[in-house]
Formats: sequence, C-alpha cells, structure tokens
Amino acid sequence: MAAGFFKTFIARFTGGPVDWDDLEETLIRADFGVSMTGVVLKAMRARGGEVSGETALQVLREEILKILPSESTSLVALASRPHTILIAGVNGTGKTTSCAKLANWLKSQNHSCILVAADTFRAAAIEQLCAWGAKLGIEVMRSQYQGDAAALCYDAWNSANRRNIEFLLCDTAGRLHTKSNLMQELAKVVRILGKQDPTAPHEKWIVLDATTGSNALVQAREFHKAIELTGVILTKLDGSGKGGIAIAIQHELGIPTRFIGTGEKETDFAPFDREKFVDSLL
Repeated sequence: MAAGFFKTFIARFTGGPVDWDDLEETLIRADFGVSMTGVVLKAMRARGGEVSGETALQVLREEILKILPSESTSLVALASRPHTILIAGVNGTGKTTSCAKLANWLKSQNHSCILVAADTFRAAAIEQLCAWGAKLGIEVMRSQYQGDAAALCYDAWNSANRRNIEFLLCDTAGRLHTKSNLMQELAKVVRILGKQDPTAPHEKWIVLDATTGSNALVQAREFHKAIELTGVILTKLDGSGKGGIAIAIQHELGIPTRFIGTGEKETDFAPFDREKFVDSLL
C-alpha cells in the first residue's frame, strides 16, 4: 500500500490551519469517494475554528475507524456441508490468483478445500487455476472450455459434500459489470448452488484492483445489485493502490474488505486488519 498517503499533506499544515479545498482534493485522490469525503469534512468543520494538520489527521482516523467494522468475520468450517465461497469480478483484477491465494491461506489454517475452475470463458483461466492447484497441492475441479459453469459448481458441491471437504472456492468468469447477460449467468450460478444448500453460496466476494480508484466502487455497486456481495478482496495494494476505496465501499454499500493482496507470491495475501490498514493509509 502507498504508506502514509496523507503524511506529506499534513506536514504542509503542521501548526497551522489546513486548506479545505486542498484537503478535499487529497481525500478524493485517496479514493475515499465523494460521500465519505463529505462525512470527513463535516466532522472536521464541527471542531470549529481553524483546523490544524494534526487535528485533521486525528479526525480522519476517528471517522475511518467508525466506518470499518471493529471485528472481522472469520472463516469457519460448517458442521455438515462445505462452506461455499463464490469469487467474482471483472477481468484483470487478479481474481483467479486471489482465489488460489485464498485456498492456500485456508490450507495454512489446516482446512481442506477444493478449487472450482468455473471461469470457462477465458481461454487460459482453467489452465491458470490448475497450475496454481498443482503448485499449492490443492485439488481443482474443472470442465471443458465454454462449459456450463453452474453445472460444474453443482457437481463440485456434491463432490465436496460427499467427501466432507470444508471449503469450496468457485472461481467464476471475469465479466464486465455492464454486460447484463453475463451478470445474469453469474446469478444463475448462485441459484444452482442454492438448490443444493439453501444458504449457499455462504460468501459472495468481489475481487477489486485498488489501483482502479473510483471505478472499483462502480464495479462493487453493480455486482452487489446482481448477487448481494458479502465481501471484498482488495488486490495490488503493493503498488499505487491507495486503499481508500475500501472505506468508500464500506461506507456506501456496507460491504467489508475481507482479504488484501500485496504481491505476486501466494503468501502475499492476508485477512484484512483495520488497525494495520489505517496505520498504512495514514
């Protein structure tokens, strides 16, 4: 993550009043979004009088911590059925890689899991996930290219349930949120899994690229309309991704960031920690 994104700004106003226009621009550039930026500025103005850089940073931290959940929801195995997680998103966000990293993380926590190569549209997606599976020692269920993703997920659920596998991770095809037919196909996967277990998929996560800024919020909004997302995997926080988009999505949509990706290796992946996140951001 671009550590200490606001430090340069705050240093300019140490001991003196902040420039409100400059502060607003900084918050927008940090991907806080218009709505969350308004909340922060209102809280700062409520302090009355001139606001110093130090006070601005303090208020910003307080407002961020109000928005982000104080406790992250952990992944736990279910008693009598596979805990099913649907991974969605547009192409190029690191969706398939994140799915593999999540499987590796679950394995490190001593959980059994199966990867499902339900991205049957992108030519190399199946091979990419299978390569990850071979590297990590994790089983991958697959079908043929351009096969029925919903049917594959249905069969994978049956297999996982029969063998008492704890987690089932379905890597769905990357799709543009503006393509209604593809979004309907994603909703079909959700419906088919629900026929096996009315509570499945138990998690529906979108993978978002932190470097895309406000477009990530648009993606989250449209996918949420289609399948009611329960979480975000935020990738590329090792690059120019500033991370504020996680706050914007939580504020506007109420969808928590569950994991973050910070590199290419399978170990560059961790559960979201709000304290560490805020420390890195500020």
